[in-house]
Amino acid sequence: MKILFENLDIGGLIIALPIIQGGMGVRISSSSLASAVSNEGGLGVLAAVGLGEEGPGDIDFKTRSCAALREIIRETRLKTKKPFGVNIMCALTDYEAMVNVAQEEAVDVIISGAGLPLKLPALVKNSHTKLIPIVSSGRAAKIICSAWLRRYNRLPDAVIVEGPRAGGHLGYSRQELQDEKNFSLERMLKDVLSVTREFETGKARIPVIAAGGIFDGADIAAAIFSGASGVQMATRFVCTHECDASIKYKEAYLAAEEKDIVVIDSPVGMPGRVISNAFVKKICSGVRTSFNCAYHCLSTCIPHKVNYCIAKALVNAYRGDLDNGFAMCGSNAFRIKKIVSVKDLMFELKTDACRGLSVV
Repeated sequence: MKILFENLDIGGLIIALPIIQGGMGVRISSSSLASAVSNEGGLGVLAAVGLGEEGPGDIDFKTRSCAALREIIRETRLKTKKPFGVNIMCALTDYEAMVNVAQEEAVDVIISGAGLPLKLPALVKNSHTKLIPIVSSGRAAKIICSAWLRRYNRLPDAVIVEGPRAGGHLGYSRQELQDEKNFSLERMLKDVLSVTREFETGKARIPVIAAGGIFDGADIAAAIFSGASGVQMATRFVCTHECDASIKYKEAYLAAEEKDIVVIDSPVGMPGRVISNAFVKKICSGVRTSFNCAYHCLSTCIPHKVNYCIAKALVNAYRGDLDNGFAMCGSNAFRIKKIVSVKDLMFELKTDACRGLSVV
């Protein structure tokens, strides 16, 4: 049997290769990375979180965030004529405003997770932008599909199912993360596929995209064999020349060993997977860092109850100040050994995926 590795159809939007570059916040995936991935046939994705932490102090956080997102979308359009998307977390305090910017700019795709984006269709007024929720269970997929169909007479253009080996903030409890038998990407993919097939009518399909722990072409092939229409990958794209992060951020990945990949309790009330360093050890011991919340960027964060500002820590890391921040990552970050171009990485992924999908 031979399965072709091509064409991800997202509600009629055709992506040449079924690889979505996961949105990485606080400017890790900005115009440079997203445009490079799109130019190589995948779907590059900007991240809306962490854009208002920098900018003129006489402008409020929400206005800065919206202005920065609009600017980055327009920068990306100057670098690619191919489709690209924006990841907008439901937990953002300026979520609706950021969605409005993305839809006003008629981005090709809005990806939304870190909560259930039940109101997303009502916020997008153009007919061009495709909508993709991120879920971590079949139950969540069913809630979203049912609500969108009932309220807006539409379904998601695709669904991303993110497994527990993903990077950054995770949609699983610590107990679930330790229960590999019942909470694996393979299990979650199967559950979500069973839900989307219930809602598919006629020839209309809801592509399911596998994410979380996808590292190489063999992983891509395995996901597609299991029923996924494509994959979302983030960690692999950090150590590319085009990634918008500082070189010190990328070097943290290159230096990491498997034991350095840890799960911490984030101030936003979710576990987060990061590369351990002295700063991580300090905050995990309960030491309170000196900060004043200038943003309240995430609705789930209660500043006076936490011992550090995650927005500040991630801004520091993006700039290369790993003494006062940390790099978020997926479980396979320690496997990355060198910095490569997006072009070379995409060629490797395509070649190995095609090899894995061609079996006698």
